[in-house]
Amino acid sequence: MAATIERTGEHLRRIFSEFSESELIERLSANQCDLPQRFPAGSKVNGETLDKRWSRLPTGVRAALEEEDPAAYAANIENFIGTIRLPVGIAGPLRVNGIFAKGDFSIPLATTEAALVASYHRGACVLSAAGGCSAAVLNEGVNRSPAFGFGSLAEAGKFVAWVVDQVDVFRDIVRENTDHGKLVDVAATLEGNHVYLNFEFRTGDAAGQNMVTICTEAICAFIREGSPVEIKKHYVEGNLSGDKKASAQAFTTVRGKKVCAEAVLSPELVQKFLGTTPEKMTDYWQMSALGGVLSGTIGVQGHFANGLTALYLACGQDPACVAESAIGVTRFEVIDDGSLYASVTLPGIMVGTVGGGTGLPTQAACLEILGLRGSGKSPALAEVCAGLLLAGELSIIGALAAGHFTRAHQRLARQRKSSQS
Repeated sequence: MAATIERTGEHLRRIFSEFSESELIERLSANQCDLPQRFPAGSKVNGETLDKRWSRLPTGVRAALEEEDPAAYAANIENFIGTIRLPVGIAGPLRVNGIFAKGDFSIPLATTEAALVASYHRGACVLSAAGGCSAAVLNEGVNRSPAFGFGSLAEAGKFVAWVVDQVDVFRDIVRENTDHGKLVDVAATLEGNHVYLNFEFRTGDAAGQNMVTICTEAICAFIREGSPVEIKKHYVEGNLSGDKKASAQAFTTVRGKKVCAEAVLSPELVQKFLGTTPEKMTDYWQMSALGGVLSGTIGVQGHFANGLTALYLACGQDPACVAESAIGVTRFEVIDDGSLYASVTLPGIMVGTVGGGTGLPTQAACLEILGLRGSGKSPALAEVCAGLLLAGELSIIGALAAGHFTRAHQRLARQRKSSQS
């Protein structure tokens, strides 16, 4: 929503009361005097390079960031200076009755937000008391969408006709570049004399972002050599894939793993654990769903990003992928016997149990707590994510429906902090 002219004017008047026009021009102008030295960059992690980097930083905080085994992080960072520490709490155990995740899971969550773990823990407890949630991975795939420019629409069309006949060749190229990935589909979108190809891959137990990029670059090399028409320009990613951003496209395709979780809670359990009723929770959900529509959100849900970010940080996932993973739909209904039916559907959970940050010391330990470290475990991790987010939706909507939301945050965040200071 655009700012009103009154608010804009008030802001500008405040700025001009503090700075003269010449001062503002000086502050906002490029300044190439006394440019700082470049930070000692690189991927080396050893005592000499660390000393060199810390010579440029406030040394009083070095001890707080130092790591006993810096070499363990060498493959995951550049310009390394140390590690940060986040508090980790456990939610659960959460019982998940999934296709791949079957059992009771103690879920590590890393966060600085008081009340977050307590909320997800409460939701996990009510789900487990109900016998657990059902969860299923419905689809999976990771895509990369290179873009190509041509001289005309006719040339773009001829290019697409040629691409259709090359899909088996593309699959062979992928097999030559990875032992774990597989090309499963190719789609084409024409926009004038531009063509976007959308390559969809299976990536095994890795999240697979780097894998699909390397394979797509190899396919593009073949395309550049063999295209029947001149390619004026091309890019390995044309921003059609939805990589690390929320998009409506997520609901019609898949990026990562599409997962659904559901549960039925009796009125007695809702009252015991959440302090409210299925009817009140459904009433709140209906009003909040319309609020989401009015605000233009992609999907309808309460706070998927909260639990997902905390789990991603704890378990070595790429936290930037929360931008695309934390969209989806929460749905509540009162069913015939008066119980609450609750479900979440997430079209693009990006998770892996090998590669990336999953091998870092503390992140590997958190995956061990879950029992989901290593090959063959990524579908189960996705189902646990869905169960966790269902727990979080039940807890937050229960708190809002019961009028406890503000009180809980005051008790667990503000008042506790002030009593300890």
